Amino acid sequence: MRFKTTAEHEALRKKVREFAEEKIKPIAFDLDQNNEYPDDIVKEMGKLGFLGIPYPKEYGGQGLDVISYAITVEELSRVDGGVGVICSAHTSLGTWPIFAFGTEKQKKKYLIPLAKGEKIGAFGLTEENAGSDAGGTETTAELDGDNYILNGKKIFITNAPKADTYVVFAVTTPGIGTHGISAFIVEKDFEGFTFSDHYDKLGIRSSTTAELHFENVKVPKENLLGKEGQGFKIAMATLDGGRIGIASQALGIGQGAYESALGYAKEREQFGLPIAHLQVNTFKLADMATYLKAARLMIYSAAELKENHERYSADAAMAKQFASDLAEKITSEALQLYGGSGFIKGIDVERFYRDAKITQIYEGTNEIMRVVVGAHTVGKAPKMKAAGSNKKSGPIAGVRKREIYEGDPKEAVKNLVAALKKDGYDFTVGIDPYTPVQEAERIVVAGRGIGDKKNMKLIEDLAYQAGAAISSSRPVAETLKYVDLDRYVGMSGQTFKGNLYIGVGVSGAGQHLKGIKNASTIVAINNSKNAPIFLNCDYGIVGDAMEILPLLIKELDNGEEKKPAPPMKKMKRSKPRKMAPTNPIYVDTGSGYEYNPEEGDPENGIEPGTPFDKLPDNWVSPVSGEAKDQFIKMDVPEDRK
Repeated sequence: MRFKTTAEHEALRKKVREFAEEKIKPIAFDLDQNNEYPDDIVKEMGKLGFLGIPYPKEYGGQGLDVISYAITVEELSRVDGGVGVICSAHTSLGTWPIFAFGTEKQKKKYLIPLAKGEKIGAFGLTEENAGSDAGGTETTAELDGDNYILNGKKIFITNAPKADTYVVFAVTTPGIGTHGISAFIVEKDFEGFTFSDHYDKLGIRSSTTAELHFENVKVPKENLLGKEGQGFKIAMATLDGGRIGIASQALGIGQGAYESALGYAKEREQFGLPIAHLQVNTFKLADMATYLKAARLMIYSAAELKENHERYSADAAMAKQFASDLAEKITSEALQLYGGSGFIKGIDVERFYRDAKITQIYEGTNEIMRVVVGAHTVGKAPKMKAAGSNKKSGPIAGVRKREIYEGDPKEAVKNLVAALKKDGYDFTVGIDPYTPVQEAERIVVAGRGIGDKKNMKLIEDLAYQAGAAISSSRPVAETLKYVDLDRYVGMSGQTFKGNLYIGVGVSGAGQHLKGIKNASTIVAINNSKNAPIFLNCDYGIVGDAMEILPLLIKELDNGEEKKPAPPMKKMKRSKPRKMAPTNPIYVDTGSGYEYNPEEGDPENGIEPGTPFDKLPDNWVSPVSGEAKDQFIKMDVPEDRK
């Protein structure tokens, strides 16, 4: 371990610091206020080589060490934490997996432009049910000829949608836990690959963060990264290195806040002397300097271990947890030294304070960091049954009928209205369409899928005919501003506890579904059959909303003015019909044990719904220990149908 950086390291620090001070600092406030990605800054960072620091020159990089990379992220973050994480996520997450696991062909096609900064990279792992537990991944990739077909969604993806190249993780073999996850290189312009709006975040607002949506995305077989089933291993190895980047970001944010507070405390006078010389403040500043020194040594130590191909997982986790906890503490103390002035927009410590929090959360929460460190100290905990088995917690809105109508739109609309009337909904009654959401028995919800604002006229007409209030998803209210903010439903908005929810063009984000889970009946209209809302609805129509809405409005219109709706009576949710088993059963000839794909083998980590041919090669009969090839296939007995 070198306790002192080299002259080359410090020359790089000077170069990056001068760039950050001259180019980023003058616009940092505007980037933060406008939630704006600095396109020109990122392009210039690429030209200067900042985005390819640790990669070999033969692949377009700078051929420098991991400490040089840490210094680069640290110095960028010292001025703006958002710009620092653009560099970190690109280098550690979007680029490193291709360098470490890619074929030579993949490196030439993708790594070179990434290392040169000509393309930006991102990493698609996190999902609504797969955050700290990546084993809960639900995005799927099914091999079809020469392509894998990706379907699903990723959330909280740094550098999306600006990135050009994404390393994406998906389940290729369901039911066998983390061993069934694979990694893919996905290009931004692949058909069916779309993005949500850039999140409106608390901090690091110059960094873009968005969702990735995959709708039958064709990914060539040659874009499989590593081998099938290696995805979890690739993800965990990538995150180990990424934690050095996040620790460096946290260090830079803390350093920037410390320097700002120190300068202010030397100038601000109270009681006849600069407040820096009041002992309580002197001690605060001394503690900050001490913490920063300790964090820097931990980060550079982990970086040196990685550079020398030694085990560094625990060291990176320690550095990330320590540096990010300190960043939150230091920025809070820095703001405190500024007093009331620090609470005002435009003072950099206010921005540093907001930027610091995320470093304790992403690329592994600090709780997970302690799990990682603990596994290296007290050892791993004994395995629990069915742990890490891609177990799904079920639909967010609960188990629903899921009667989905496809094909002829006219027939689909007739079937939907008939089903709703059979459930007891009276469409001869109506309410004021601007009744508060929480007071309405029924709501019609506009999602991003309705398109232009002019299409809200169809939403209004449908609300009238359905006897419902008008509502929306969050982006329609917050970003598009088609309705007032107090009308959107979701975990962060209004909750709907009435009877009938009709979602038009709503994809079904988790925060939205959590706001409607108490609805008696959920109806979904969307052109994507893979939209999550179809997993959470009682009735659904797959098709173009602009074609379906006029038909539905007409079908609900009885030609008379609506009568006032009576006081709401909460309707009970109807249970879905139980379907007869359809999959064949496989019998162990040695013991008579029957493997039913619909039941799986949960005690041994095999989830219900896992086909027999997708069982891992090392799976054996839980009764006799016989291998798969000792099982014979049988049709479902008549008495079970």
